[in-house]
Amino acid sequence: MPSARCPGPMTRRDFLQVGTLALGGLTLADVVAGRAAAGQSNRDTSVILLYLHGGPSQLETYDLKPDAPIEYRSVFESIATNVPGMDICELFPLQAKLADKFSLVRSLNHDVGIHSDGGIIVLTGKRPSVLDPTSQSKSEHPDLGSITSKLRGIDERGIPPYVAIPGQMYMTRPTYLGRHHAAYDVGDPSVEKFTPPGFSFSVGKDPKLLEDRRSLLASFDRFRRDADASGQLAANDSFREQAFQLLANPGTAAAFDLSRESDSLRDRYGRNLWGQGCLLARRLAEAGAGVISLSINTPKNGPEFTNWDDHILNAGRPGHFAGFMRVRLPYMDQALSALIDDVFTKNLDQKILIVVMGEFGRTPRLSKNASGVGRDHWPQAYTALVSGGGLRMGQVVGATNSKAEYPTERPYTPQDMLATIYRYLGIDTQHTFIDHSGRPTPILGEGTPIRELV
Repeated sequence: MPSARCPGPMTRRDFLQVGTLALGGLTLADVVAGRAAAGQSNRDTSVILLYLHGGPSQLETYDLKPDAPIEYRSVFESIATNVPGMDICELFPLQAKLADKFSLVRSLNHDVGIHSDGGIIVLTGKRPSVLDPTSQSKSEHPDLGSITSKLRGIDERGIPPYVAIPGQMYMTRPTYLGRHHAAYDVGDPSVEKFTPPGFSFSVGKDPKLLEDRRSLLASFDRFRRDADASGQLAANDSFREQAFQLLANPGTAAAFDLSRESDSLRDRYGRNLWGQGCLLARRLAEAGAGVISLSINTPKNGPEFTNWDDHILNAGRPGHFAGFMRVRLPYMDQALSALIDDVFTKNLDQKILIVVMGEFGRTPRLSKNASGVGRDHWPQAYTALVSGGGLRMGQVVGATNSKAEYPTERPYTPQDMLATIYRYLGIDTQHTFIDHSGRPTPILGEGTPIRELV
């Protein structure tokens, strides 16, 4: 069966390992280097991208089709929201109370049902030249975060322009923009005494600690130079000094310090990767980061948790996928609703745009065999949620047919969604970069902002 051959997206452990600092890995100084190449003045806008890793089912989240035949319709009941006509999953009661603060785009679609390649299309707007069914392909073009980093650089507040929680997307890379425009990986903010790589929340309080860290950085640089005969790993001294100044700035470190939030607010978001990740993302966006991506893979570790790749034997585990989703969806509801409410309560909804989407949707017809029940990959129709950004909220954009198979109204593409995001960030999608072959390549090339939102 098709789902049995799907290798699935990367596991939570693998994803975290990709984002760790190691020899040759991205450092804060690499991020600082992006300032030198900034080609556009900074605008005080930020995007928080919740990337639902694996491909969330439109039928079990935001497009349930309760009147469809039983082999198609959602395994969950739909509930009304505070927006008439906008029904969502019964496991999203917190979101239902604030639907006037988000909009759903139910008519997104493309034609690549492969995890990494679908993700490349969604995050870069570019179709991979060679599709890789092993789901291990890498992008030939930078994603929206790297492009934002290139065009903005680090502003005077000293916040990295592109931050990834817990780590950067495994299928994208900065490619011809330069490795210093990759995301700054912060790790899992739900761990006890969380401190992102390169920072210390005690900096500024103890000068000796700061000098010790300068010596440690110098020792690490010497090791890198000794290990690299070609000199490719040697950091530029000016970038290193700027990075040190950022680390020495208590205001910069403060943006990453979740202990500055009240226990009640942290509890409202949820004491897990998704909840604390959303809270940290709000803090970083408020402080000036351009793009903050969150890999919404699993909120915690454990046999009861799987990602959004809800075909039969997801993560090699037999059973009905509804059971795994009943565990997963309430975590999503808590974290996302807290983020949306927090952004609007703090009057940040003009400054911060929240986007929730995955690489594709799931097959409308349920799959069943002796191993369980599930849904396979389906890029032909899926839903995204957007909130804030000064866009038009409280509406459903587009529609699918009676079985959620194909768009029937206002079909939109990932490029259209990216065009909407870039418009909000003030980035010209026709701006060109020179790729590795020496050709001028536009940021997007195709796609227009979703007019119902703007």
